[in-house]
Amino acid sequence: MGNLRVSSMLLLSLMAAASANNFHQDVEITWGGGHARILGQGNLLRLTMDKTAGGAGFKSNRDYLFGRFNMQMKLIAGNSAGTVTTFYLSSEGPSHDEIDLEFLGNKSGSPYTLHTNVFTQGQGGREEGFHLWFDPTKHFHTYSIVWNPKIIIILVDSIPIRVFNNEESIGVPYPNNQRMKVYASLWDADDWATRGGRVKTDWSKAPFVAYYRNFVAKSDWEMQGLSARGKKLLSWVRKRCRIYYYCNDERHGRGNRHPPPPECKA
Repeated sequence: MGNLRVSSMLLLSLMAAASANNFHQDVEITWGGGHARILGQGNLLRLTMDKTAGGAGFKSNRDYLFGRFNMQMKLIAGNSAGTVTTFYLSSEGPSHDEIDLEFLGNKSGSPYTLHTNVFTQGQGGREEGFHLWFDPTKHFHTYSIVWNPKIIIILVDSIPIRVFNNEESIGVPYPNNQRMKVYASLWDADDWATRGGRVKTDWSKAPFVAYYRNFVAKSDWEMQGLSARGKKLLSWVRKRCRIYYYCNDERHGRGNRHPPPPECKA
């Protein structure tokens, strides 16, 4: 009887925790009007893009200085060329900080590209790109940003794919003093999103639809760094899935006018 009571209490607490993550309470639709819709009891949000609006977006009501941010997403199926679906953190103003996850669309049968970047004081240029090891259009998957004073970790289904350490000691800017909100959007970027803009949006396939659910923001970020297993998984992702790394960009080559960032030298 005691175990049953404990199990019931645990179930109730989990249900309460789940119901607390409600898009009606947690976010504000920022653009796109009816192309952004909160569905059900507030546990699902749909973004739609067509020629009449070109997309939609929302942001969290709260801002944060550090935390762990989880979002489950289901991306556009079929021909999504030219579209960009996003989940990111950002402060405001021209000298803003930002931690980006951008999912670049593709023609049917081609892999999605997950493009990541870190901005500090309005300066980015620290991109890493990946081809996901699964089809992100068939099911929901969890995308996470861990941001604390020491490290930024980007995870997919709890697998770390990118780490950005605080290396201010060697002159690397790090976002650690501006509060940021959580943003998400779906928009038309066919001038660059798919194969550098060579593949354009096919509006005959519209409307393009992406779904979000289970948004959780925790001010206790949990992870100070990676465990031994986490480091192995990160290494696996880098070898198998990473398609672009800014430190390896030939524009930073010897004799070039654009020297590599200091963390690349280190």
